Amino acid sequence: MKRYLALSLAGLALLGAAAAHAGTLLTAQLKSDTLARPWTYNVYLPTGYEDGKLDYPVLYLLHGNDGSRNDWAVKGRLKPTVDALIESGDIPPAIIIMPDAGTTWYVDLKEKMETAFFNDMIPHVEKTYRTLTTRDGRLIGGLSMGGYGALRYTLKYPEKFQAAALLSPAIYNPEPPADSSARSVKVFAAPGGDGAYDPEVWKAYNYPVLWDAFLKKGIKVPMYINSGDDDEFRIENEATQLYALLRKNKQPAELRIVNGPHDWPVWEATIGDALKYVFRTVSRPAAR
Repeated sequence: MKRYLALSLAGLALLGAAAAHAGTLLTAQLKSDTLARPWTYNVYLPTGYEDGKLDYPVLYLLHGNDGSRNDWAVKGRLKPTVDALIESGDIPPAIIIMPDAGTTWYVDLKEKMETAFFNDMIPHVEKTYRTLTTRDGRLIGGLSMGGYGALRYTLKYPEKFQAAALLSPAIYNPEPPADSSARSVKVFAAPGGDGAYDPEVWKAYNYPVLWDAFLKKGIKVPMYINSGDDDEFRIENEATQLYALLRKNKQPAELRIVNGPHDWPVWEATIGDALKYVFRTVSRPAAR
């Protein structure tokens, strides 16, 4: 199949309009007690943030395996896309947090990344920036490994997130394919072993184990799910399976299978569509 076009004509028009609305992208750091080290992240602040008094909705956007906080900004060209969406009114002005996570898969195994995210990152962000601090002002999203983390956090803590964006999520059920990094990064390994992948550890941390408890809470969390149709890890099958499960249980969801592989042309071209969906029900910026 042909590679997915990085930008549609409509997207190009939006980017042209964004010149009038340019947010700020900064690198920042917090001291994580959980990780016992400094933790670096990127933050997007909308136009007018520095001089204003409004509190803004916040999106936590997670990168893929062995990626970094810079991936969304550099490879995904996130800033011009967000600038354009805010300028056009398709999403409200918002704060976006992009933390470094290496190859942790956002779980408490190689490092206590899940605990650090909830005990250190979110409290730090809400103390440092003018964010809305209720569920209806908080979103999460990610790609590949980040999609795995975003789904895990949403199902485990639906009371904390209004919506989720899952781009090519690495949510392999029952197990990752042989060439998946989930098998080689020494995260899903038996305690005290040599770091070799253990299928039982993977299954203990993958989303199906969280499903019943999620449904029992009775909280609706809109989810945007996508995948390229040429994904080398066949994530289009995983995305479709999750979407069908959500729909069966009357959970709001959108599914997009687009043309392309497991690569940045797909994610760069679809992040705008994902953001428009997840921001639909979020509270708008408001004065304290």
